Amino acid sequence: MIVSTRGRYALRVMIDIAENQADGYIPLKGIAERQDISQKYMEAIMTMLSKAGFVDAVHGKGGGYKLNRKPEEYKVRELLELTEGTLAPVACLECGAEKCEKEANCRTIGLWKGLYSSVTEYLDSVTIADLMKKK
Repeated sequence: MIVSTRGRYALRVMIDIAENQADGYIPLKGIAERQDISQKYMEAIMTMLSKAGFVDAVHGKGGGYKLNRKPEEYKVRELLELTEGTLAPVACLECGAEKCEKEANCRTIGLWKGLYSSVTEYLDSVTIADLMKKK
């Protein structure tokens, strides 16, 4: 599994907003500057996060973004699934995938299910609040 820049940046953005939310709504420009991410790329990420309900957005003067939950209520898994689409290591384990006709005789399916379970359990155990503590 390789996490794209979109996934990595989304995590950085959520941490940044969480660390600065005492200031109210955080302007996109400030986040982009602190995180050294282009504003254009940030706009795409913020649109995704906003549409999914991870952040609240206010446009215009005094606007910006803020978390709509506490940092400890955001699991890394949900953010990565939003940005990456899937965390499944093989196509047959993706959500909504058709049942594989070879699964009954597949010698590796247990490996892939175990890997997927380990990854998702671990990512469910880590929150934005946890990431704020690690430097």
